[in-house]
Amino acid sequence: MSRVSVPCHVKGTVALQVGDVRTSQGRPGVLVIDVTFPSVAPFELQEIMFKNYYTAFLSIRVRQHTSMHTPAKWVTCLRDYCLMPDPHSEEGAQEYVSLFKHQMLCDMARVLELRLILRQPSPLWLSFTVEELQIYQQGPKSPSMTFPKWLSHPVPCEQPVPLLEGLPDPSRVSSEVQQMWALTEMIRASHTSARIGRFDVDGCYDLNLLSYT
Repeated sequence: MSRVSVPCHVKGTVALQVGDVRTSQGRPGVLVIDVTFPSVAPFELQEIMFKNYYTAFLSIRVRQHTSMHTPAKWVTCLRDYCLMPDPHSEEGAQEYVSLFKHQMLCDMARVLELRLILRQPSPLWLSFTVEELQIYQQGPKSPSMTFPKWLSHPVPCEQPVPLLEGLPDPSRVSSEVQQMWALTEMIRASHTSARIGRFDVDGCYDLNLLSYT
């Protein structure tokens, strides 16, 4: 299935502070990134792709167009998706990630805006975010191919041409020829191959005949 990149505007991250902001213990453990599509009509989202940078968990909310008389509403379509199996280790910290619409918790049609909520509970990393964010929608469907009538309606298996009247049956002719050949071979096998000598008479030699040679 083809896909088409959707032009988007990624706003700056907004940090939600965890702990006392007046002391060094306070640090941002949650970041919010809003993604808008100012030049695109409401569309059906097909895929979200990005490169992780030390984000442990990801949630996504989508604002969808409903109707002319009803304001667009926010819906959670992904909740606490794990990007790092262990937030305190490097595994998955800088991997490329693709999320498809079948992984979402709701229908991804009529999308107006996305909100990415990033969480990193580990104090080991100074910063975290997502990079190289790409949004895709389904591309145009390929035009249906038309086939010639002779391809879409194949001709049934051809029937053997009926024999012309007055001609013998080929199978019968073949059988008779084989019988004649077998008979010939039998005659050849029974014919003696002994050579009769010039002066051999009843198995003996005639002295008179030998004297004239």
